[in-house]
Amino acid sequence: MTNTEITRLLRQIAAAYSITDEKKYRFQIIAYQKAADNIESIHTEITDLYREGKLKTLPGIGASMQNYLQELCETGQVKHFEEVLATIPEAVYPLLDIPSFGPKKAYKLVTAFQLASPENVMQDVMSLAKKGKIAPLAGFGEKSQSDIIRALEEYALGKTKTARMVLPYANELAEKIVAYLKKSPDVLHVSPLGSLRRKRETVGDIDMAVATNHPAEVLTYFTQYPGLERVIEKGDRTSSIIVSSGKQIDLMVQPPEAFGSLLQHFTGSKAHNVHLREYALTKRLSLSEYGIRKKDDPEKKLTQYATEEAFYQALELDWIPPEIREDTGEIELARDKTLPKLLELKDMKGDFHIHPSYPIEPSHDMGRDSMETMLDKAISLNYEYLGFSEHHPSTGNHTKEQIMNILIKRKEYIDKLKEKYNKNIRIFSLLEIDIQPNGNLAMDDDALALLDGAIVSIHSGFSMDKQQITDRILKGLSHPKAKILAHPTGRLLNQRAGYEVDWERIFAFCEEHHKALEINASPLRLDLSDILVREAVKRKIPLFIDTDSHAVDQMELMEYGVSVARRGWATKDDIVNALPYNEVVEWFNK
Repeated sequence: MTNTEITRLLRQIAAAYSITDEKKYRFQIIAYQKAADNIESIHTEITDLYREGKLKTLPGIGASMQNYLQELCETGQVKHFEEVLATIPEAVYPLLDIPSFGPKKAYKLVTAFQLASPENVMQDVMSLAKKGKIAPLAGFGEKSQSDIIRALEEYALGKTKTARMVLPYANELAEKIVAYLKKSPDVLHVSPLGSLRRKRETVGDIDMAVATNHPAEVLTYFTQYPGLERVIEKGDRTSSIIVSSGKQIDLMVQPPEAFGSLLQHFTGSKAHNVHLREYALTKRLSLSEYGIRKKDDPEKKLTQYATEEAFYQALELDWIPPEIREDTGEIELARDKTLPKLLELKDMKGDFHIHPSYPIEPSHDMGRDSMETMLDKAISLNYEYLGFSEHHPSTGNHTKEQIMNILIKRKEYIDKLKEKYNKNIRIFSLLEIDIQPNGNLAMDDDALALLDGAIVSIHSGFSMDKQQITDRILKGLSHPKAKILAHPTGRLLNQRAGYEVDWERIFAFCEEHHKALEINASPLRLDLSDILVREAVKRKIPLFIDTDSHAVDQMELMEYGVSVARRGWATKDDIVNALPYNEVVEWFNK
């Protein structure tokens, strides 16, 4: 089973417990939901961890759950899981895949209308809703019925399907394939291709290219990959396999003297390549994955290129970074030698969206590791500074006085850390603060006065319309301490599209009031999108790239935020936390 399938199974079990008796099985529900969340967030397949004897390395998963996962990997099922699932009608479970369908809602529909077929339950519910039979049901109504129709229609259009991998998952899978291929003495060079090499936020199948003088040997070696599920096909120049995650990997081979041509052709994008070929025709040249021919050459001699740089140079173009090969003006700039010098990972000097385990009794989830551990990690990453930004203390569980006491103690603790780490790294004291539905920040002025600045964000009320949510954001950002808008669209890749925002108003406000937008590097966010990043860059709006780390190992995810910035044509001058410490302080004090 893939991680996606295991995650779905665990959530179904949590749902079964919730329907049976939410209070009685509270701890079981939490355990299964937590296990599902953890498995969803990792980028290594559970089946691979089982084969490698590393199930115990799974974070936040206890011994009992590890045993169940082992049984699942060994037999394809778990007796305990089957017993729990059997307590609830089978037709309930497919409905849990539909946005807005919780366990009790799904159970009520299935039992009230005696829906027995898991295969047809979605069509049955749609039919009932369109006939107006759901609205009279206690606890539903006309609006709920309309929402059910919309959710089912969107699901039918594939808007919630997750066939594409988020970039970090695809990248980790590709790195395993690359590491395996490099062990073959016949592999001279290897590289990912397509959307993965261009660092798109989601990736379908993974394409790879290898330079070799022994193609048959390399293709045979490829089809012996340890994580192989099955071989789709094996030819003279290409092979395709399915690996244990259920993902397809395609490999193409080429002699080393033509590797650059292959790399350029299959990196894409299609629009970039079409424009490049049109450009080449103006020079009477014909391009292919094998090289370049002169159109007027009667012998049709092919010139091969070992590197992409040489291929582009033959067209009198500068080499174009893969991330910006989307036919948005890059070819003309390459011709004029005016391509921007894109941001690189080594340019990053700090991270401001960091959730340590400090006991702040937050409104949302806490971090896993201490401030000291995260500071040590930041030093190992050669950062000049680090900003701590836990979720603010819960306003529902604390009085104003209690919140102030928590934050005063936190400030005193951070002040001591500043003294201790002063020679190695600088520290910013921030918080991530909710923008409430009315636009007010969840912390008052007295609490905000204890901070160097605030990261503000939305975690609820996503159903507000475009203008309402824009007004809400602008009101929250208008506070003098509010410096950065975090994960600005609220999207979760493959899960939630995010809310609609009037970006013209947001950009204009940030320009006028010196506010910054975040590029959140968390794998399921990558938010802002590259399209919005490029618009922000054009308008010289400050940007931060942050990892939103809740554990020290997540601080390594910065590279994915950088990839989004590069796709948005950002240079290091566009990113605030690529600036030296003194300039960052100056920016915060504006």
